[in-house]
Amino acid sequence: MKLALRLAAVDPTLGGVLVFGDRGTGKSTAVRALAALLPPIDVVDGCPYGCAPARSSEGAGPAGLCRSCTGAPGNAAGSGSLPVLRRPVPMVDLPLGATEDRVVGTLDLERALLDGTRSFEPGLLARANRGFLYIDEVNLLDDHLVDLLLDVAASGENVVEREGISIRHPARFVLVGSGNPEEGDLRPQLLDRFGLSVEVGTPRNIDDRIEVLRRRDAYDRDADSFQRRWASQDGRVRKGLERARARLGEVEVSDAFLRRASGLCVALGVDGLRGELTLLRAARALAALEEASEVTPEHLAAVAPPSLRHRLRRDPLDESGSTERIDRALREMGLVEDEPSSAAHPTTRA
Repeated sequence: MKLALRLAAVDPTLGGVLVFGDRGTGKSTAVRALAALLPPIDVVDGCPYGCAPARSSEGAGPAGLCRSCTGAPGNAAGSGSLPVLRRPVPMVDLPLGATEDRVVGTLDLERALLDGTRSFEPGLLARANRGFLYIDEVNLLDDHLVDLLLDVAASGENVVEREGISIRHPARFVLVGSGNPEEGDLRPQLLDRFGLSVEVGTPRNIDDRIEVLRRRDAYDRDADSFQRRWASQDGRVRKGLERARARLGEVEVSDAFLRRASGLCVALGVDGLRGELTLLRAARALAALEEASEVTPEHLAAVAPPSLRHRLRRDPLDESGSTERIDRALREMGLVEDEPSSAAHPTTRA
């Protein structure tokens, strides 16, 4: 789970992370703790959508800016200087009971009643732009919100046409969902949109459980002291993410790697090409984290289970789990030895 979250932080185009597992295993705690480990970002000061001030592919409009930024004084063509503010990466929670207006934004009723002007009040999607949108118990999300998220995730923009308002603003975010599979399945359309899927089980080792209890108790008794104790390790993780982001574009991907990735997807009967794209992006992000110059078969073996386990068809003639099927395919292709792929790479164990 921690590896998948770090990979998504290095390369947001991965498509997000789905975390399924038992209750009380720290899924929500880990996701929300990610926000404190992410390097801060530069945004246009005063922009309701947190546009990037430099030219980039994010968002809409010239230089990846929203309408309010492109229409700012001295920047009508998207080339002027804009005030820059450095802030933490947004981590926005989407409650299960949220209304559509709360998610996409709506008419600012206060301004409409006070001065009669029509003004747009941004929603949760605007706040999550260039950050993370977290949905706890994602498998219980209402269908109409699922459809809305699918549209926005595909386009990277939120379009609001209602109550005399026509607004289009950037909404590019990393979608992170968690849930308990016993409480219901996720719709296949949304499941396919997640780049990585991981399973979290209850620890069975007594020493591991005791260590969790000790750390939780230490945090409850003195949160400030606990945070100071782990501040240096948090700093190392943050710097590692910064270096990986800077190196991501320099990592080489050979044709041999692409052939192995495609061969694995064909062997497992994966529909579409999202599986291969996720393998490519996840393996490259992992190589960047390890400061490697190129992607290797070991990187492919390490990211294959979280990249493909939720994309496999159910085989009535094969009672083995999806992870076991992926491990078996990796062994048949000679990418790992007889041990499971989760033990084939030290980063995965970490």
